Amino acid sequence: MKQLYFIILCVFVLLCGSNCSRSGRRNVKPHKEISTRTPVKTSDKSNIVKMREEHGVYYVPCKINGQEMEFIFDTGASNITMSLTEANFLYKQGKLKDDDFLGQQQYQIANGSIAVGTVVNLRTVEIGNKTLTNIQASIIQNDKAPLLLGQSALNKFVKISIDNTRNELKFE
Repeated sequence: MKQLYFIILCVFVLLCGSNCSRSGRRNVKPHKEISTRTPVKTSDKSNIVKMREEHGVYYVPCKINGQEMEFIFDTGASNITMSLTEANFLYKQGKLKDDDFLGQQQYQIANGSIAVGTVVNLRTVEIGNKTLTNIQASIIQNDKAPLLLGQSALNKFVKISIDNTRNELKFE
């Protein structure tokens, strides 16, 4: 079971990882412009977030548009990613609105195949005491895809430190 979980995780990392290149975008609504560098709102306190470790995978608590969720910390994922199940849940809760859906995105996978995902704007992503605004995420056309905290959020920070002995992340 542990090996199966690891293989599934590796496949999703390959699908969404930074080694993927975007081959094109279609059906993207032109009315909404998303900044490539969103400012981070913060307080003066250090932003240390406790991670949960399970079988070598680290989970980070976050809030997406006010909804608490737990994401896999994945520096290799190009975007925040979620499955259709999570996206449907957020939509039914009113946390994702029709205007948040930006269209379809084609991704070229490392093996050369093309995968299609839905691009969505997350109005707020809260990690500890930091709030990011207007972060792009990908909805994977798979009900069992894991939640991945990828570079569309992580690259908004100047520095991220990992304390492996305490299972803590420090975001600056």
